[in-house]
Parts: sequence; C-alpha cells; structure tokens
Amino acid sequence: METPNAPNSEGSAAVTDPPADLSQRLSALLAGIARGDQAAFAEFYQLTSRRVFGMARRVLIDPELSEDTTQEVFLQVWQNAAKFDPQAGSPLSWLMTISHRRAVDKVRSSQSSTDREAKYGASTQEIDHDSVSDEVGSRLEAEAVVRCLGTLTETQQESVRLAYYGGLTYREVAERLNAAVPTIKSRIRDGLIRLKTCLGVS
Repeated sequence: METPNAPNSEGSAAVTDPPADLSQRLSALLAGIARGDQAAFAEFYQLTSRRVFGMARRVLIDPELSEDTTQEVFLQVWQNAAKFDPQAGSPLSWLMTISHRRAVDKVRSSQSSTDREAKYGASTQEIDHDSVSDEVGSRLEAEAVVRCLGTLTETQQESVRLAYYGGLTYREVAERLNAAVPTIKSRIRDGLIRLKTCLGVS
C-alpha cells in the first residue's frame, strides 16, 4: 500500500483517493490533534508532510518558500484540527485544500511585495530632480539655504519647500497647491536657479 510518505515525490502532491484505512487513521489523528495530542500530530505530519510539500513546490517552485509554506500548513492543522468535518470530505482532501490555499496566498504575497517595490521605484523617479537641483542640493549649507530661500517669491518658496523638504513629487505639489504640474515645475526650476545665483553656485 502506498502512503503519502512514499519517496515517489513526483506524484505525491496530487490528491488521490486514499485507502479507507488511511483516511480512517488520519481522521482519528485529527481528532487527537484537536485534543492537543502531540504524538497524534507527529504521526499525522509523518504520514502527510511529503504530499503537502509536493503541493507547495508545484505552486511555488522555490524549495525554501515551499518548506516555509509546509510549516505554516501544519501550524494551521494544529490550530484548526477541530474544524475538520469528515462529512465534507476525506482528511487528505481537507489538508490539500489548506496546502493549496496557503501556497497561492504566498504567491500573491510575493507578487504584492514586488508590485510595491516597483511602485516605489517609479514614484521616486517621478520626483525628477534635474541637474540644477542636484547641484544645489549637494553643495548648500543649511544657513545659506534659509537665507537665500528668502529671496524667492512666496509661490516659489512654497513649491520648493514641498518638493525638496517635504519629499513630494511634482504632481503631489501641484495637487497640494491646486496648480497645474507644468506651472509647479516652472516655479521650482526658477526658484532653484535663483537659489543657485544667490548662493554663488557656478
């Protein structure tokens, strides 16, 4: 009789109809786990862990992520064994459903993280610090900046402060000041040029 822990891992991730005695044994072990029986949990893990890992590996490919997901699945089994309903299906089907959902959640989580990093990269590039602002920003001392900011018009000061002290993009500055993006870009660039002249940056 082939058990889920057999070495042929290629087919181990598939949910096949388990022998009746195996289903009965797994059901009994789940009942024990629901009562906090660690020995039952250890046996359940030994009988099913390769199938869980195989399912995770099929979805995630990466072996380390698959191992992490396998551990998360069995943690969920330990915490939720009492929720298993033998009338709804076999214990192995219940376990594989949990495994598949966990693996898919891991994929979505990884994709979400990648999307956030890409979005952050795009937003930082949107700030569009031109050569004038880079030159000024790298050579100015705080006192001189404050003094020379006073030579700008009020609208230039506000735009420059929001962009380079508030860290906002041109679009965000425009929204904050209720002005068009080209207008904000013009204000900031003119303001930076005046700062450059005031500070004697060549």
